[in-house]
Amino acid sequence: MYKTFAKLILKNEKICRIIKSYDIIIPVPIHKKRKNERGYNQSELIAKEIAKNVKEINYQNPLKKTKNNERQSELKKDERKQNVKNVYEIQKAQIIQDNRIILFDDIYTTGSTADECAKILKENNARDILVLTLAK
Repeated sequence: MYKTFAKLILKNEKICRIIKSYDIIIPVPIHKKRKNERGYNQSELIAKEIAKNVKEINYQNPLKKTKNNERQSELKKDERKQNVKNVYEIQKAQIIQDNRIILFDDIYTTGSTADECAKILKENNARDILVLTLAK
């Protein structure tokens, strides 16, 4: 299924041109416990597939989710921002420094998750950040 989603993204010439103008694509991470339960991180699989098909962009995974917080989908809009606060960290800051980053997430609802991840990337000197999602 993830290959189908990646193909849908890459089929759009405008999006492809935008992707090629960035250096790195990074998926929004899920907690290790959640990944073990599910067996995969859909955002990670799609981001890897995009990088595999677009030679101008590199896949990296320096973001780590350090807290197994409540699922955003189970919370009200006003609770989501607080729920993701301080749950992400960077593992290898040098990967981020002075690079143009695409932050990939499968679903964008209120933007709380993307905002928190982007904040961490900016704190680690990302030059530019674009959030790319499948659905809103």
